[in-house]
Amino acid sequence: MVIKASKAEKKIAYDQKLCQLLDEYSQVLIAAADNVGSNQLQNIRRGLRGDSVVLMGKNTMMKRSIKLHSEKTGNKEYLNLLPLLVGNVGFIFTKGDLKEVSEEVSKYKVGAPARVGLVAPIDVVVPPGNTGLDPSQTSFFQVLNIPTKINKGTVEIITPVELVRKGDKVGSSEAALLAKLGIRPFSYGLVVLSAYDNGSVFSPEVLDLTEDDLIEKFAIGVSMVTSLSLALSYPTLAAAPHMFINAYKNVLAVAIATKYSYPQAEKVKEYLRDPSKFAVAATPVAAAEAAAPAATPAEETKKEEPAEESDEDMGFSLFD
Repeated sequence: MVIKASKAEKKIAYDQKLCQLLDEYSQVLIAAADNVGSNQLQNIRRGLRGDSVVLMGKNTMMKRSIKLHSEKTGNKEYLNLLPLLVGNVGFIFTKGDLKEVSEEVSKYKVGAPARVGLVAPIDVVVPPGNTGLDPSQTSFFQVLNIPTKINKGTVEIITPVELVRKGDKVGSSEAALLAKLGIRPFSYGLVVLSAYDNGSVFSPEVLDLTEDDLIEKFAIGVSMVTSLSLALSYPTLAAAPHMFINAYKNVLAVAIATKYSYPQAEKVKEYLRDPSKFAVAATPVAAAEAAAPAATPAEETKKEEPAEESDEDMGFSLFD
């Protein structure tokens, strides 16, 4: 005879398991489990088996275990998990890459019918086409103001119709119609809400950032630091090149406006005294650019056409 564990024993076992996982894993995904069935959750556990563990439970029990374990170990970083325990959520402890684990979890979604009173997570659109229903079923379409016609003894929807909007509750008529059409508009699975990594908590969108995104954001940050440094005349590594260039421009302007000179300014003064030298300096560049495309036809003319084969080469001698 199997002896069932009491509630107190189950709570003790759960607390021990959660504390063990907190000590063993430094990365955790917090996922919502609304409308996720036990069979679906079991499939997710099997899919993640190896380097990840899924743990569900009551929020009050999880919060209590985390608080006590944090006090016992002195690790206050665990307390960052407490604000995330809102609603029907669970933990995915992992030693693998957080992005890969999140993508693996998103694969285990199953279709679900539209039940009466359920809040639609997405817009539900009924596509046009033949429904396969007999003309006696037109009352469902008339109640929902869906344009139809009878085609070959069956009801056909003329245009696509937005039946339920995201955030609205599914009515009895909408649920009955979708069931008759065999449409399962919703899909449910574990949805990652937050990620925890060695005490840091961040949104799962961070996991989708690529190296190009990081470089772009870094460049924007450097640009902002440079602008602020230049405005305050405060030297930084980012602003130093611009400061040197601006200082050189100021010195050059002083040299041009006065008799003071130095070798780098002489060339500029020479161009200002005789602007025609600008054209002389630009001529070799323009000539080089013009010569480059012109060389192509010349090269083509240099190509020798292959000599025609003689009669003897072809094996025919006209003088034999």
